[in-house]
Amino acid sequence: MLTGNSIGRRLVLTSFGESHGRCVGTILDGCPAGLDLTEKDIQKMLDLRKPGQSLVSTQRKEDDKVEIISGTFRGSTTGAPITMVIWNKDQKSTDYEKLKTEMRPGHSDYTAFVKYKKFNDHRGGGRFSGRLTATHVMGGSIARKLIKEQLGIETNSYTQQIGKIKVAKEIDKKMYKLIYSNVVRCPSKNTATKMEKSILNARKKGDSLGGIIKSVTINVPPGLGEPIFGSLESDISKAIFSIPAVKGVDFGSGFAGSERFGSENNDPFTIKNGKVITKTNNSGGILGGISNGMPITFRVAFKPASSIAKYQDTVNVKTKKNVKLQVGGRHDPCVVPRAPPVVDSLVSLTLADHALLSGSIKPVL
Repeated sequence: MLTGNSIGRRLVLTSFGESHGRCVGTILDGCPAGLDLTEKDIQKMLDLRKPGQSLVSTQRKEDDKVEIISGTFRGSTTGAPITMVIWNKDQKSTDYEKLKTEMRPGHSDYTAFVKYKKFNDHRGGGRFSGRLTATHVMGGSIARKLIKEQLGIETNSYTQQIGKIKVAKEIDKKMYKLIYSNVVRCPSKNTATKMEKSILNARKKGDSLGGIIKSVTINVPPGLGEPIFGSLESDISKAIFSIPAVKGVDFGSGFAGSERFGSENNDPFTIKNGKVITKTNNSGGILGGISNGMPITFRVAFKPASSIAKYQDTVNVKTKKNVKLQVGGRHDPCVVPRAPPVVDSLVSLTLADHALLSGSIKPVL
């Protein structure tokens, strides 16, 4: 049985490292031989996620330069496990000294303390830090390249909502190129400006904001996924919930669909250019846990970051007394703007895994 550090069945990603340790890294096992791959292919997505790019994210400065240690030869994958590392350079562990005993409300400090009986690495959140999403992106960038080249699958995620500010209408494919045109990763320029201001205002007050990411994946062939416990929704959701701060996922019409009649929510089938499609996509591209050929669409809800500068009530687990805690250090006032490449990576890993399981992608390209 796989531990909590690994995900996938045919394409297995194993994450290692801690936020303030020497490095964070990934082993991707099961990638087919023959995929053209260099560090540049991985670095492009890492650069979209890395910290310190603007005031709406943490001011920790990390280059996040990836090194491929194994699994490639002469610019191609060999079929062997691909090991990748990023060396941490800008840790300030003294900022976390009091968090050994004073638990941040809303954070994993307390549960990690209880589970690992004081042996957990508390510095920067250790294994529970958002820094570990860099390991998702290392492996996911390879999976994204694999499914694009072999099956034509493209996945794009963007910021749909920050706090109460949301995109007024659906984003079409032509606008995907605008996702990374601003610091909040929202393709609607006017909405992005309002989102940025709201995050900066929260930061100024010593507070934080949550939000919603929308993910759309196109050109997915019908037939990926398994019934019951191997459903595509189940596996995508499991992957997405590995991102710290994620508290909800809904596919297609999601919770809104629960308010409709079946006649309103069902997607009528039709033929277009000789292919079976649906006129609407309330299913989010998945029926019975299996892809139906329509775009896979879902939304991801992120809670506000728990590390804030405002004083909060908590406890000191050593003295067993109530205390007031003000969290120091460098933290994201909103984690959402750095999340789209992470969501894309995890969707890509899940779809690549299912494509290998189904035989849609062969072990040697």
